[in-house]
Amino acid sequence: MFLLFSVKTELQAFILWKFNVPSVQKRATKECLHTVEQKEEVAFSMAAGWEAKLQLVQRSVRAFPDFPKKGILFRDICPILKDAAALKAVIDLFEEHVRNNHQHVDLIVGLDARGFLFGPLLAQRLGIGFVLVRKKGKLPGATVSVSYDLEYGKAEAEIQEDAVAPGQKVLLIDDLLATGGTLYAASELMRKQQAEVLGCMVVIELKELNGIDKLKPHRVFSLLQY
Repeated sequence: MFLLFSVKTELQAFILWKFNVPSVQKRATKECLHTVEQKEEVAFSMAAGWEAKLQLVQRSVRAFPDFPKKGILFRDICPILKDAAALKAVIDLFEEHVRNNHQHVDLIVGLDARGFLFGPLLAQRLGIGFVLVRKKGKLPGATVSVSYDLEYGKAEAEIQEDAVAPGQKVLLIDDLLATGGTLYAASELMRKQQAEVLGCMVVIELKELNGIDKLKPHRVFSLLQY
């Protein structure tokens, strides 16, 4: 009996709508508008939350002129690490970016040394593993290495041979993108291992140094740009 009543009620509602009964259409329109308003409120709240976290991170970065040498403006992230709220904001923003843009990630790959500060926290949030890219000679066992250029010469980066398997999807993370040398070296290590680099993530990007060009075609996501 209840089922028959329910079907009858739904049928009556359809008939009223089909034949343009004003009261039914008006109520349906109000319900639709209410749903749209709710979605807009949620989107606004999320955007406001994102902006607030970004501002907190930005306030936590200090600038030191002429360090480590004259003419360089050094961006110091130490206050972020000292402030639990600022550190959480960084990981929140990275996590949201990953979840919104990458459906499947196998590993977070962090660069020596400050990539180690953010990478494991993000990997834990995502429920995936973390891999270290280190300066040559710092890892035990069989390793794979690549050389890359520095202002004053060359350096080598390496990972353990069994750290990344062919076909795995990885994201690279570091604190800073300047000239792009170390991130490029990390991407070359992933290429050697036949892994797929989904993108690079950094807290700070120094845009005037054009490091992003060196990393093409890989996409770079940065929280702050100077």
